[in-house]
Amino acid sequence: MEAEPANATDAYGIPAAPASSDAVRRKRRAIEDAAAAEFLAEGYAGASMDAITSRSGASKATVYKHFGTKERLFLAAVGGILRETYADLEPGGSALVEAPDLRAALIALTGDWTALLLRPDIMALRRLVIGEIHRFPQLGRLWYRVTYDMFNGPLVEAIAELGRRGRLQVPDPVLAVRQLVAATVGVPQLEHTFAPGTETDPAELTRLVTSGVDLFLARYASS
Repeated sequence: MEAEPANATDAYGIPAAPASSDAVRRKRRAIEDAAAAEFLAEGYAGASMDAITSRSGASKATVYKHFGTKERLFLAAVGGILRETYADLEPGGSALVEAPDLRAALIALTGDWTALLLRPDIMALRRLVIGEIHRFPQLGRLWYRVTYDMFNGPLVEAIAELGRRGRLQVPDPVLAVRQLVAATVGVPQLEHTFAPGTETDPAELTRLVTSGVDLFLARYASS
């Protein structure tokens, strides 16, 4: 027998999967994948539980048995994507401390993250979460924590260590990282979020990221 869905949630309010057999986990994952595709294509309001059922190959009774409501299915599906988006990436900033050329290392790091965040699938997910943030604020909190843990947090630690070693003068590493991200990653991310048809020009992205890093170093590099 498949286990009845529990109402348990994690620290961010995302439905937690109950302990179950491999077969049940596979069934649940198939439903979540189908739901994610439907929600990304149609948004929360436009998504149909009938379409999700058809995509997943499960019966509607099985879908509701696992997730209970459309709201819980949305949270489980989108929350799962958020966690998996960055799961295979190494946290940013770890190589900066020992980099012989700090400018080049910062340009490479922020350039790689800019390219990642502008991927069409991540942009689509970002727009979906922003569009539903009033209804599902827990997804916003989860997105912030996941991206902070993978990028901003390690970068703060690296910048602080570079300050201790005298390579940078950073009285407030958290503020410094916010400024660096805003001047590099933040600009194209904002543009692509609200203008989905924006073309990605690699040369222009390199120019923007490089100028942002130079602005950062002009403020914080040791004399």
